[in-house]
Amino acid sequence: MDPDLGVTLHEQITGMVRRAISEGSLSPGERLPTARELAKQLQVNLNTVLRAYRELANEELIELRRGHGATVLANPDLARLYRLADELLAEAARMGVTRGELAALLARRS
Repeated sequence: MDPDLGVTLHEQITGMVRRAISEGSLSPGERLPTARELAKQLQVNLNTVLRAYRELANEELIELRRGHGATVLANPDLARLYRLADELLAEAARMGVTRGELAALLARRS
């Protein structure tokens, strides 16, 4: 975790999980550490991990179940697409391209 990276801590966590899924280090059905455990390991606030887990759940990469923790759902290909999309968004932002402009560019490419 690098607070000086220019990316929020929760985005760094989501990126780490996406990368692990896309590279096959995490497989569908595998359980992730509890949010409390991961927050302690990474020395970040519990809410930071919870926010990352909620984002990953919204992307249907993991499933969150009260009392059961977080479980990997997605196949590596879906996680890879999310990771590539994040990289594209970050590069566009560095170039001063807005999300709307990027969406229009992508629409022209299809």
